[in-house]
Amino acid sequence: MTAPVYLDHNATTPMRPEAIEAVAAWQGVPSNASSVHGFGRRAKAAVEAARDAVAALIDTDATNVTFTASGSEANNLALRGLAGRRLLVSALEHPSVMATGADIGAGIIPATGDGLADLAALEELLAASDAPVLVSLMAANNETGVVQPVAGAAEI
Repeated sequence: MTAPVYLDHNATTPMRPEAIEAVAAWQGVPSNASSVHGFGRRAKAAVEAARDAVAALIDTDATNVTFTASGSEANNLALRGLAGRRLLVSALEHPSVMATGADIGAGIIPATGDGLADLAALEELLAASDAPVLVSLMAANNETGVVQPVAGAAEI
C-alpha cells in the first residue's frame, strides 16, 4: 500500500521534525518567560535565542522580530498598527483580516469570478487618494488554494 500524501498545505502544514523536537524539549517545564525566577529566566533566554536565530535568517536586528501566538494575532497586530492610515484588504482575506479591517475602516478590493483579487478595482481604489496605503492580499487562499496575483498588485 502506498503511503498517503498530504496536499492541504494552504490550510495547515505539518510541523517539521526539528520544530517538534524543540517544542517537546519544553513540554512539562515551567517556562513563563515573564517570570523573574530561574525557570522564567531560562525560558526568556530560550525565547531571545530563538529571536536572534530568526533575525539572522532574515538579516535583520532581533528588535525587529515579534513572536505571536497565531496568524490571527499577527494579522491584528500588523493591521491595528496602521489604525488611522489608509488600508485596502482583499475580499478574499482570512476572517481575522476582514474583521480587523472592518474595525478600522478598510476599503475592500473585490474578487473576480475566478477567485482572484480584482487588480483593475485595486488600481481604481489606489487612484482615489494619494495617501499612503497598505494593501493586504494573501499569497494563496487557504480555502480554495487559488494563488493570488501578489506581484501584479505590488507592481500597481
